[in-house]
Amino acid sequence: MKYFIRGLFLSLVMSLPVMAQTELLDKVAVIVDQGVVLESEVRALVNEVKADAAAKDQRLPSDEALRTQAIERLILKNLQLQMAERMGIRVSDPQLDQTIANIAAGEGATVEQLRDEITRQGIAYNDYREQVREEIIMGEVRRANVRRRIYITSQEIANLVDLMEQQGSAQAEYELGHILIGFPPETTDADVADARERADKVLNLLDEGSEFSRLAIAASSGSEALDGGNMGWMNINAMPTLFAEAVQGKRKGEVIGPIRSGAGFHILKILDTRGIEVVEVEEVNARHILIQPSIILSEERARSMLVEFKEQVQAGDADFAELAKEHSADPGSALRGGELGWSDPSIYVPEFKEALANLEPGEYSEPVRTQHGWHLIQLLDRRIDDATEQRKEDKAHQLLFNRKFAEESENWLREMRDSAYIEVLSD
Repeated sequence: MKYFIRGLFLSLVMSLPVMAQTELLDKVAVIVDQGVVLESEVRALVNEVKADAAAKDQRLPSDEALRTQAIERLILKNLQLQMAERMGIRVSDPQLDQTIANIAAGEGATVEQLRDEITRQGIAYNDYREQVREEIIMGEVRRANVRRRIYITSQEIANLVDLMEQQGSAQAEYELGHILIGFPPETTDADVADARERADKVLNLLDEGSEFSRLAIAASSGSEALDGGNMGWMNINAMPTLFAEAVQGKRKGEVIGPIRSGAGFHILKILDTRGIEVVEVEEVNARHILIQPSIILSEERARSMLVEFKEQVQAGDADFAELAKEHSADPGSALRGGELGWSDPSIYVPEFKEALANLEPGEYSEPVRTQHGWHLIQLLDRRIDDATEQRKEDKAHQLLFNRKFAEESENWLREMRDSAYIEVLSD
């Protein structure tokens, strides 16, 4: 993109001899604030669109309409690049190289193969690089200006999560196990109490590890008792309402009940599910002591202090929590005896995360060096946490953000264009 200050550029053009003007290979098509769109840029974009349409066997509008659209796109591009210049947004060559490498990897190719393909299409590789650079810059300008215009409420997220769950419920299927502790005809209060007692015994046996199918055959009054109580696969909308309400939000392997109906007490087990997203993440609970090297504390001394602390703790001569309170340079955890609480290990820096991965609960690491200093780490415990609801909320937030970002991007571009000085010069 070539930029010129309008007054200077026009004065230079006006000062050229008439014969020289007729020999110009390019000319200004549009004046855009402090920049210009050149005729060569318009022609290049029109030709690119025509070539793309021909490859896809698509029909195009008239050349005049095509030119108008091309000019409009180039005006918006020019305005965004001018704003990037004012904001000081730059893309270095190493950043550009990494982006192009990512593009090539996404296509399953090397950078050299991508370069060859671009050249084969008749595009100069340096021109391609600059196009990518401009796209990155414009993306940064849009994000910086549009993000602050977006506000998402917790109610919007909750409403979208509910909608997603309703849509998901229509696809969800459950394989259910069923045990019915039935009521006799002419049921009395004593019969109900007796059935409830038998249902509770079945639940106790299941809690102790008894096999569901064997208990169903032995104790169920349901029609599927001989099949081990297996009701087969059912969509949530196809199963009895009483069951549908009970299984929603439950996971594979869960036992539900007893649920009372007119027939008796029902005990359900979710044998399997499909069409349901379940997200589980491993969390770790750890504690650490951080020693930061300084001008008066060498790297080796910081490390050896932690070696000594580990030996003292393992020998029972010192308490880890007290050592953390006295020596740790991490103010967030030192007052808690070095405890970091339950967390997804991916939040930690790579060296810290790797050390945790190699520990069993209760074990201590060797001193570990990270960007923050030297750490002595103890893994307290691990657990698997259900992150399904959080993932739904994250997904809903991202969908709302993307929708609003697209809407606000259009508004922002229109406002920017409306406030700019635009002059389309006649041919």
